[in-house]
Amino acid sequence: QLQLVESGGGLVQPGGSLRLSCAASGGTLNNYVMGWFRQAPGKEREGVACITDSGSSTKYVDSVKGRFTISRDNAKSTVYLQMNSLKPEDTAVYSCAVYRPPSIFRNVCTLGGGLYDSWGQGTQVSVSS
Repeated sequence: QLQLVESGGGLVQPGGSLRLSCAASGGTLNNYVMGWFRQAPGKEREGVACITDSGSSTKYVDSVKGRFTISRDNAKSTVYLQMNSLKPEDTAVYSCAVYRPPSIFRNVCTLGGGLYDSWGQGTQVSVSS
């Protein structure tokens, strides 16, 4: 089973940027869908972005479209989340997760957390002036 470790979180002012990284060990990311999720205090976990194993398809929650970009480098076993134009409502613990889809579903990814079976511990992102 893959082990996932996030990094890159921190405190940033509104309008600022951060890039989160999720490094995998214990195997390669080939054939895995990768997703980023977040959970703010008192709120349910929310799927933010996902990317297929080839990187050919991505999906974003509406609230981050045009501001966040998910990407991956399978050679480095790492997935990234570039976050621009950050808002206070983006404040949350961000976690990455993976699942291995059946071959017929390799061209799509989901923001629902139920299929993901390996999770990182998370990194805190705080957006405040």
